[in-house]
Amino acid sequence: MQLYFLPMSCSLATRISLYEAGADVRFIPVDRKTKRTAEGQDYREVHPLALVPALRKEDGAVLFESAAILQYIAHRWPDAKLAPVDPQGREQLQRWLSFIATELHKTVFAPVFDVSSPNAVKEYALAKAPARLDVLEHHLSGREFLLDAFSVADAYCFVVLNWCGATPLDLKKWPALSAYVSRLRERPNVARAVKEEWALYSEHKRDDRL
Repeated sequence: MQLYFLPMSCSLATRISLYEAGADVRFIPVDRKTKRTAEGQDYREVHPLALVPALRKEDGAVLFESAAILQYIAHRWPDAKLAPVDPQGREQLQRWLSFIATELHKTVFAPVFDVSSPNAVKEYALAKAPARLDVLEHHLSGREFLLDAFSVADAYCFVVLNWCGATPLDLKKWPALSAYVSRLRERPNVARAVKEEWALYSEHKRDDRL
């Protein structure tokens, strides 16, 4: 099994989930600029849009989209208990994965981090953030996780909320979210994944300045 990733991007949620599952996987970094893998392959041969993550499964099939990959991991390694098994719990998992992907990841952060986005677009995207963070703040007040226990939705939510640190959004305005991110950052598999990817991200940033 192979995970194609960019350090500190949304693919970090998949790395966290794979660590939680105890999966045997090879991680293949993709160059943000050249769209080539560390092995020299044109990544567009794997994913036509050159987006991460992409997960090559044991049978050779490649799965795209974070929400789909995260649910696959939860299903493939059920003993890790990364997703509810009851119908209502699965519905709530779908709800939060969809919310994180559409209302936060793509609506707010994708335009902000796109170097080609005009400033007006970035400002428009950031202006949408408070209402969406308010929804999460309300839900997580008095709760440890999005669902009754840690799930793949928490891995995704942690990664997206962690991006606030690279924007004008200050999570201190949302104390439940700030506490949630701090708690998850201390989780062993989250800490391991962040440490590894931050080292790679810092190395890439240093190379860009050379």
